Amino acid sequence: MKISNPKELFVLLLSDLAQGEERASKFFQELVPIVQEREVKETLEARVFLSDKLAETLVQCFTLIGEKPVSFNGGILKMFVEDFQKQLGEIQSPEVKHLFVLAKVETLLHLRIGEYRALIGAADTAGHYGVGTLLESCLANKLAFAERVQRLIQRRREVMKATA
Repeated sequence: MKISNPKELFVLLLSDLAQGEERASKFFQELVPIVQEREVKETLEARVFLSDKLAETLVQCFTLIGEKPVSFNGGILKMFVEDFQKQLGEIQSPEVKHLFVLAKVETLLHLRIGEYRALIGAADTAGHYGVGTLLESCLANKLAFAERVQRLIQRRREVMKATA
């Protein structure tokens, strides 16, 4: 797809964000059965639930700008998931596996947070202030989840340290 103006770029970036959100939701759904620790499992289940709200919000962004999403082959998330699955299969210890899952979830979250921040700036630059507001609400959701994951990582490290 050729990009000839800022609006086309904005639609492409927003499409990539929406498609990435869908892929990330599937990734979290796939993690739920892998995780045995109750608090991590519940956190991931809550994230999956909230993913539907994020998807609805991104659909509304397209409505506000009067555009439809374009197909985009965002390969970063695809490579991330493939790499994750390969590495996860090599980890034997359940405790280490949980820490690995949390570390990768945090990595993915920060990638997504960066995408939201960039797109919020692009929305403001393009004069799409309503879209910027919706994206900021999605970003707040991501930041809250990132804080939760960080606390889970800290607890996991403390438990591992105490049992070592």
